[in-house]
Amino acid sequence: MRKEECFYLGKIAKKFSFKGEVLIYLDTDEPELYENLESVFVEHNKHLVPFFIESSSLHKGDFLRVRFEDVNTEEDADALVGNGIYLPLSMLPKLSGNKFYFHEVIGFEIEDQRLGVFGKIAAINDTTAQPLFEVLNGEVEILVPMIDHFLVKVDRENKKIIMNLPEGLIEMYL
Repeated sequence: MRKEECFYLGKIAKKFSFKGEVLIYLDTDEPELYENLESVFVEHNKHLVPFFIESSSLHKGDFLRVRFEDVNTEEDADALVGNGIYLPLSMLPKLSGNKFYFHEVIGFEIEDQRLGVFGKIAAINDTTAQPLFEVLNGEVEILVPMIDHFLVKVDRENKKIIMNLPEGLIEMYL
């Protein structure tokens, strides 16, 4: 399985027991969706390796307590701590309305109700306090805050995001 075909679910945060159990931090708003997984992909040396789950249960909200097959000692568990956990994109729950996954809108046109289409979404920057659409307009990169109040419609059929942006936001880039 290639990383491009998967989504990041979380990471192995720490060991849980002397018998090889680990706690996986789930980077999701709905951890309960992932309580009964059969397997996950663990990133190891930049490769995704399948691990089968013997047992799992939610632990303190955002954590999943997991016992993997063939991970039976503290040393085995130690080797996994800090590694990312991935699942195939096909396992993502479908979203509708104005909710979207970041990877889903890459390549969508972005339109302001006042100015019309002003570019295509090239990437999403979520390393800032407020996630940003990185929009390309020719050679010009425009950063657009992903604020629910500005978002009018996610048009999946026409691959377009329609926004109502404050006057001057786009103009300062062009």
